[in-house]
Amino acid sequence: MSQQLYGRVFVSNIRLHAYHGVLPQERLTGNDYTVSVSAECPLGAAIDSDDVADTLNYAAVCHVVREEMHTPSALLEHVVGRICRRIMADFDTVMAVTVRMVKLNPPMGADCDGAGVELTMRRGDC
Repeated sequence: MSQQLYGRVFVSNIRLHAYHGVLPQERLTGNDYTVSVSAECPLGAAIDSDDVADTLNYAAVCHVVREEMHTPSALLEHVVGRICRRIMADFDTVMAVTVRMVKLNPPMGADCDGAGVELTMRRGDC
């Protein structure tokens, strides 16, 4: 009955240490990051079945984030793009995904809670 219902499965503020950045020091010592993922997908089957096989498993999404964060990049845009593309490739029920990454201590001489990138990708964009 609920088969056509769409919603969002999300994971908020996954905390990681990674080695992204333009400056050599950032690639050497790394920085702390938070990554949030929100994925639009069908939820109707899971509403009816109460079975994790009928939804997007957010533990599997966390695994993708950890793997992609492990590969250093100069730009956060590059990392966020990789995470979006990987989620779209690995989980064919995902219609759209938004990834938000925040570098908690950016080396820019500003007193702030972080700086980052947010990207939304829809099926067919990648």
